[in-house]
Amino acid sequence: MIDKLKKLIAFYEEVLSLPHRTEIARELREEEDVFLLLLFSEMVGIPNPTYYYTLELYPYMIEKFHDWHLRMGMEKSPLSGIRCC
Repeated sequence: MIDKLKKLIAFYEEVLSLPHRTEIARELREEEDVFLLLLFSEMVGIPNPTYYYTLELYPYMIEKFHDWHLRMGMEKSPLSGIRCC
């Protein structure tokens, strides 16, 4: 009985979230774009007061940098220190 109720609740939540999946994915992508801009802003030439604190995140975010700069409309990496293309 409890398993059936859990499955019903999971199905109900799935039905409700189905039409909004693309919208949620777009919002997450936009949030990631803003975060990456903040992270790499010092290298692009935009002053970043949190540069010292974001430095330790570079090794984790460098893998996503290529996709990000392509989404931003830059054919090649704008940063000379990062070669991804």
